[in-house]
Amino acid sequence: MEVPGVLVERLKRIQLFVCDVDGVLTEARIEMGAGMAERKVFHIRDGLGLRLLQAEGLKVAWVSARPSAATTERANDLKVDYVKQSSSPKVGVIEEIQRELGMGWAETLYMGDDVVDLAALKRAGFAAVPADGIEEARALAHYVCRLNGGCGAVREVVDLVLKGQGRWAALIEKFTS
Repeated sequence: MEVPGVLVERLKRIQLFVCDVDGVLTEARIEMGAGMAERKVFHIRDGLGLRLLQAEGLKVAWVSARPSAATTERANDLKVDYVKQSSSPKVGVIEEIQRELGMGWAETLYMGDDVVDLAALKRAGFAAVPADGIEEARALAHYVCRLNGGCGAVREVVDLVLKGQGRWAALIEKFTS
C-alpha cells in the first residue's frame, strides 16, 4: 500500500500511537458468562505491529473507558508503554501522557471507533478509524481502514505510519537479510 502524499506530512510528526481497545484492538465483542473470566480476542499482527513501532522509538498507549483484566494481560504481554483504563474523558487521559512525554496533539495518532473516541479523534494529529467504526468517527478520520477492528486494522495503520515516516524499507530489509 502506498501512502497518499496528503497523509505523509501528518504521519512524519507522529511519535505517540494511542488507541482504544474494544472495537479497535478487538472485534467489539466480549465473552462472558457465569463463572467465566472475561475473554477478548486480539489480532496477533496488531500486536507485532505495535512492537515494531516501539522498536522504532515511538510510544504506544491504550486508553479504554472500560477496565478489563484481559486488556491488562495483553498490554503487559506486549509491553505497551501506557495503559489507561478508566471512565475519565479520554482527552484528559491522553493529555496527561502527552505532558509526561513532552508532546502535543500534532505528534499523536489516535485510533478509535465509537462515540467515546470522537473528542480524541477530532484533536489528533492523525486520526484513524477501523472500517466498522461509527459514521461520526469515520467522518473525523484522516484515514479509514480497509479492515475492521480486531481484524488487523491496527496493523494496517502501523504499516501506514512506518511507510509514511520512511521506515518501512529498512524494516523489510532487516527481516529479509
